[in-house]
Amino acid sequence: MLSGTVERLSFKLWAQLEAADPDARIVIGIAGVPGSGKSTLAHLVCRRVNQLHKQDHPDTPAEIAIDVPMDGFHYTRAHLATLSREADAIHRRGAAFTYDAEGFRRLVQALVSKPAKRVMAPSFDHKAKDPADRAIAISADTRVVLLEGNYCALNRPPWSDAAKLMTELWYIDASSDVVHERLARRHLASGIVADEKEAWTRATGTDELNAEDIRSNRLDCEEVVPGF
Repeated sequence: MLSGTVERLSFKLWAQLEAADPDARIVIGIAGVPGSGKSTLAHLVCRRVNQLHKQDHPDTPAEIAIDVPMDGFHYTRAHLATLSREADAIHRRGAAFTYDAEGFRRLVQALVSKPAKRVMAPSFDHKAKDPADRAIAISADTRVVLLEGNYCALNRPPWSDAAKLMTELWYIDASSDVVHERLARRHLASGIVADEKEAWTRATGTDELNAEDIRSNRLDCEEVVPGF
């Protein structure tokens, strides 16, 4: 099922690209609850679009699509400690209010500006557990940008302001049972929890609070992809 979805979405983007203004970018926001598969879908579609580009333009070395995670817009731990909701902010890291939403909006604005220019985006350093500024280079030749993150389709400013700038919004509709198990395994493997019990508590606690916000406050999306 996933391969068919990737193929369909990739060819859809390719058709949009062929019809688009050559000075403009196609910017897609891929939203979903934590653990729904956003990064997987973004990576696979990005790779497939680049394959289609290479087939059509075999002498062009540059890749035309890139996937960019929202993780780089996490507030730093130092900044979270300055918030009036300090204890809640640190405990709830990953909730919408613990991200630099205005910074994300500015990135989207830069990406859709014409003519397309080189844009730098932040990433997340998992060893430092903090964002790394200007770590991802999006060249002027990059025509398709797949932005993936929990809040790409959140119906609350400035997230919704960023969403309005994008070409399309896609949403992965994954069930709680699937994402809870996936997140618990991820937390345990990353070492951020001590044992399986703590991993499950986190997946069904803080992560689920964020998921409820995402599901309850989602904008209409052009594509709703079944969870995988």
